[in-house]
Amino acid sequence: MVLSRPALALLLFALPAVFASAAEEPTPVHGVAMHGAPKYGPDFRHFDYVNPDAPKGGTVIFSAIGTFDSLNPYILKGVPAAGLGLVFQTLTVQSQDEPFSEYAEIAESILVPEDRSWVAFDLRPQARWHDGRPITVEDVIFSFDTLKSKGHPFYRAYYRNVVKAEKIGERRVRFLFEGGTNRELPLIVGQLPVLPKHYYEGRDFERATLDAPLGSGPYRVERVDAGRTIVYRRVTDWWGADLPVNRGRYNFDEIRYEYYRDSDVALEAFKAGQYDIRLENTAKLWATGYDSPALERGWIVKEEIPVEQPAGMQGFVFNTRREIFRDRRVRAALAYAFDFEWTNRTLFYGAYTRTDSYFENSELEAEGLPGPAELALLEPFRDRLPAEVFTRRYEPPKTDGSGNLREQLRTALRMLREAGWDVRDGRLVQLASGMPMRFEILLVNPAFERIVGPFVQNLARLGIEASVRTVDTAQYENRVNQFDFDMIVGVWGQSLSPGNEQRDFWSCEAANTPGSRNWAGVCDPVVDALIDRIIGAPSREELVAACRALDRVLLWGHYVIPHWHIPYLRVAYWNKFGRPAVLPRHDLDLFAWWVDPAKLAALQAARGAGR
Repeated sequence: MVLSRPALALLLFALPAVFASAAEEPTPVHGVAMHGAPKYGPDFRHFDYVNPDAPKGGTVIFSAIGTFDSLNPYILKGVPAAGLGLVFQTLTVQSQDEPFSEYAEIAESILVPEDRSWVAFDLRPQARWHDGRPITVEDVIFSFDTLKSKGHPFYRAYYRNVVKAEKIGERRVRFLFEGGTNRELPLIVGQLPVLPKHYYEGRDFERATLDAPLGSGPYRVERVDAGRTIVYRRVTDWWGADLPVNRGRYNFDEIRYEYYRDSDVALEAFKAGQYDIRLENTAKLWATGYDSPALERGWIVKEEIPVEQPAGMQGFVFNTRREIFRDRRVRAALAYAFDFEWTNRTLFYGAYTRTDSYFENSELEAEGLPGPAELALLEPFRDRLPAEVFTRRYEPPKTDGSGNLREQLRTALRMLREAGWDVRDGRLVQLASGMPMRFEILLVNPAFERIVGPFVQNLARLGIEASVRTVDTAQYENRVNQFDFDMIVGVWGQSLSPGNEQRDFWSCEAANTPGSRNWAGVCDPVVDALIDRIIGAPSREELVAACRALDRVLLWGHYVIPHWHIPYLRVAYWNKFGRPAVLPRHDLDLFAWWVDPAKLAALQAARGAGR
């Protein structure tokens, strides 16, 4: 489910060619929930987590790492610039204080039959592109057809079971589904990014370009310094500004993204006031890296903001397409060479908790032994699953944090020997072939080098030759998209309502699709079957059971060496912003913040005096 602009999508369902009569047609509604009814009624005026009277104006500057060479975020070619989702809109918008509900945006109303076997949208007559032309049903159909046939491979997988989009009225478009029950698909279709057909006529959609795109969203591209800076300007006469889903949001007149070589350089730039807001994901930097006169004087604010959302999975990802990583026992053994407890104590100031679920920090994670609902899903595959799926709760290897891994490495070597490997002349080799255990850990963030270094040293004690290579963003994305790596640090974010995106994470089809997020190369019919059960779950209870069952199967597949998580976001910002009194439960909506004129004036005066 959960894709935010611009990476949005759709997928499955079944529908005969004959539709219900007009008398049986569903009632048009303003919003749809995955399960049950949406929180906000048809007359709601704004989300609870915004200030509908927030002042407009000012500039906010964000940072980005690496570079960019494209303003087309919907294709595989090129590295798209940050923030491009601000230019485009979708048929519906997801709220951030519900597990998964969508409300009309470009669409004025939504029609969904009881069995969710199709979905239709009535477009708002006032919806306009930035050039003043109306958004039409033809634009929606063009967007769907183009993304499915020419877009990033992600879209082709996501839209696979949407048969077609068709015009059935002057402002009504209907999407036909096939492939079985998929309660999520009407919501996912609503997340379709709508593109202007007339703009792309005569243009090569599949070409990476730095031409400013035509959109219909709250901002347009104002200025581009290729690879270094992109500036967005608020559309002052934006047609969608007063819609309930947008009121109180998109308050900055200008949004700018400045690119930096790496996060260390970016942090120094932040402390110097070269950009305004920073989300920190490095515990050491959060503990000590912000120390500065600006922090001492209160010009910079550091805050930990709780969020109620799954932490997902971050870890060292094995590319099981590589021969050395195809044996599950080998992958399990190598996990003993990563000393999380020592890393957390020594490098992270004890800030993190070890991750042991792909749906960490939510009711979706597998706990204890499988319950009756999970067993009903798993039992048909018992002879194809590791016995541990039924008999043990997964836990990553643990240490005492002292840095002494002797016992853990002995366990690892015993497991490797059982898998047909042993140490010969100081090197771990596969006895059947004589092939040494040698692999590269590919990184894009230099901050991870200090974490990977001790892991590599521990691997060396097992006779494994592991090297570390840090590359620039463009090279990293290209190699990862082509699965040209042995091991990476991967992150799979999860939502409170998983669904179609799980196919892009774990399915056999995605394993063979360049650009998918199945970095591990998972290809298991059991996993595919459980993904289908998640997508087709008719109730919240059945969704939870299916997610827990999938969690167990993935964990005992040992596709990653799990890392860590925290149940909050670390946010640092220059003290010039106002924000709503109520924050969204499940996300951080920075576009509901605004520049507070009084705070900005005080900050400027203080900085001037301080200087």
